[in-house]
Amino acid sequence: MFRIQREELIDELTKKGISDLAVIKAMGNVEREKFIPATLRHLAYKDVALPIGYEQTISQPYTVAYMTQLLNIKKTGLKILEIGTGSGYQAAVLNEMGCDVYSIERNLDLHHMATKLFDKLGIRVHAKYGDGTIGWAEFAPFDGIIVTAGSPTVPKKLKDQLIVGGRMVIPVGDRISQKLYLLIKKSETEFDSEVIPEFTFVPLIGREGWKI
Repeated sequence: MFRIQREELIDELTKKGISDLAVIKAMGNVEREKFIPATLRHLAYKDVALPIGYEQTISQPYTVAYMTQLLNIKKTGLKILEIGTGSGYQAAVLNEMGCDVYSIERNLDLHHMATKLFDKLGIRVHAKYGDGTIGWAEFAPFDGIIVTAGSPTVPKKLKDQLIVGGRMVIPVGDRISQKLYLLIKKSETEFDSEVIPEFTFVPLIGREGWKI
């Protein structure tokens, strides 16, 4: 039903500069409409963020594609930590790319909804309810970390849980707008960073993020 709209979206993303073929293929295969409330499914392939309840959103497809492309996933089996499961769409795209995905959600209702959807669709994601700002230490280190909510700073515990050579993509700023940071871990204490303005995300709540 949505195949043509999905193909049109992929064309739009490539025109906007998404060039990673693995990202393009994954987003062409994952059915975004499955991760959106039924009343909004007619908007599934518009390049816009959409509400999913609990004051949360499913990110704009371009944002998902851009952040995923920044992770530079060049082989299957990479262990990726996602902070902010939300509806599960970003995790599904990473899974489709062959990643071993670990995802943390701080809203219990969204966590339950996403895990039920993963089970229904046969998507294998290690999902956890908890404070994403402190990461998932028992499964660290991770090859990549992707944070889908805006943080006031880069949480130290997330930096510690990244492998040397690994990449973290995280929005940092105030509650209104953020800059997207790409951090590449050069050693246990050194990071290269690149800053890409201006993105807008829901706030990252937690011990090392925004307080409620």
